[in-house]
Amino acid sequence: MSKRSVSRRDILKGAAALGAAAFATRVCAQAPAAEGVTPALIEAARKEGKVVWYTSVDLPLAEKVGKAFEAKYPGIAVRVERSGAERVFQRIGQEYASRIYAVDVVNSSDAAHMIVWKRDGWLAPYVPEDVARHYAAEHKDADGQFASFRITLSIIAYNSSLVKAEEAPRSFADLLDPKWAGKIVKAHPGYSGTILTATYQMSRDLGWEYFEKLARQRVMQVQSASDPPKKLALGERAIMADGIEYGVFQLKETGKPVDVIYPAEGSPLIIGPNGVLKSAPNPNAARLFQSFMLSAECQQFNVEFGGLRSAHKLVKDNPDAFPRQFRHLPTSIDTLETDSEVLLALLKMKPGSDVTFHSIIGSLRPEGLNHTTDGVVAYRSSHFEGAGSERVVRSDHGVQKNPDAIREVRRILLEHVGLGPGPSARLAGPKEAVTRP
Repeated sequence: MSKRSVSRRDILKGAAALGAAAFATRVCAQAPAAEGVTPALIEAARKEGKVVWYTSVDLPLAEKVGKAFEAKYPGIAVRVERSGAERVFQRIGQEYASRIYAVDVVNSSDAAHMIVWKRDGWLAPYVPEDVARHYAAEHKDADGQFASFRITLSIIAYNSSLVKAEEAPRSFADLLDPKWAGKIVKAHPGYSGTILTATYQMSRDLGWEYFEKLARQRVMQVQSASDPPKKLALGERAIMADGIEYGVFQLKETGKPVDVIYPAEGSPLIIGPNGVLKSAPNPNAARLFQSFMLSAECQQFNVEFGGLRSAHKLVKDNPDAFPRQFRHLPTSIDTLETDSEVLLALLKMKPGSDVTFHSIIGSLRPEGLNHTTDGVVAYRSSHFEGAGSERVVRSDHGVQKNPDAIREVRRILLEHVGLGPGPSARLAGPKEAVTRP
C-alpha cells in the first residue's frame, strides 16, 4: 500500500463518540461465553451453503473478503450486498417491517446503527474467540452483539497531477480559500455512514458554520465516501474534502495521481462494526463468517490489501504503509529487538561510579550458567559486569514472583538503608539459588 503517516494525535479527540456510545450500551447481565470455530459449526454452515452480508465496505474489498472466506471454507458461498451505510440501515428496516429476513451478517460505517438494531432486538449475541481475547472493551459490545470489523479515517486528498504537494491544502480551514472554489469534491452524509459520522465530529469540533462556508465553494456533491477518491483519480476535481482513507491508498497503489492529507485539525475516526442478525436465514454460516471476519487472518488481510486499520491486538500495521514510529506504542517485545533504538542506547549507557546496582536472574538450570536460560532470555544476556551482587534463582521468566527473588530484593533494600548485612558469598545447591558477590 502507499505511504501514510499518521499518529494518534492526528485523530480528532473523542472521534468515536457515536461508536463509543454503541459499544457502551447494555441489555444483558453479561456477555455470552466466547465460541470457537468447531468442526460441527463448519459442517452446519456447509449444509446451509451460503451467507448474505450487507455492508458499506467499498465493493472491491468486500468481494475480496468474501472470496477469502470461500477459499477457506469451500462449499459456502458469500453474497455481498453493498450500499451506503444509511441505505443499508434503511433497507434492513424496510425488510424487517415486511417480515423479510434476508441478511445474515451486517456491517455499517455508522456505528450508531448498532444501537438501534440492538435496541430492537434484531442482533444475536455471538462472541468469537478472537473478539474475547484480542479486542479491547471499546471495540466490542458489552453484550456480545457486535465488534469492530474495520477502522479508517475520513481525510483530505488531492490529485498530484493538478496540485503541487507544496500548494495542497493542509487543513479543513484551507479548503475555504477562494482558490479552491469549483475544485472540491465531497461525499453525502445522507448516503454514507462514514460521511455522516465525520460530519458529526467536524460540526462538533469546528462548528456547523464550517459547512456553511464550504457550501459557498461550489463543491461537487457525490454519494458514497468511496466516490471522492475516484473523482480525484479521474481528474474531475483537484481536492477531496472528505472520503475514505483506504480508497486513496488503493488508487495510489495502482499508479493513480492521488495522495493523502491529514488535516491539521485532526482526521475523523470511522469505526465500522459487524453483527449477526438474530433472524439470519443461515445462522451457522453467519457465525462462521463473523468469526472469520474478526479473526487475525481476515483483519491482517484488511490491513495489507485493503488499507484499513484493525482493532485486533495481534494484527500488525502494514510495514509498507506506516513508518515505524507511527505503528504503535513500543512494547517490551519491540525493545528487545536487536535493532531497537532503546536497547542500543541502553547498551551504551554505563552506571555512574557512585551507583551500585544488583542483578537477580532467573534460570531453569542454575548450574552451568553460561549455557542456561530462563526459557526466554539467556543468562549471558542478563549478566552485567560490575554488579554489586548477582543472585541466580531457579525460575522461569517470571522470576519476579519467585520467593527467593523476593527475599533477595528485601535483602538488597535492607542493605541499602543500612539495616542488613552485605552481599552473601554463599553458593547454594543446584535446587536453590546461586549468589555471586
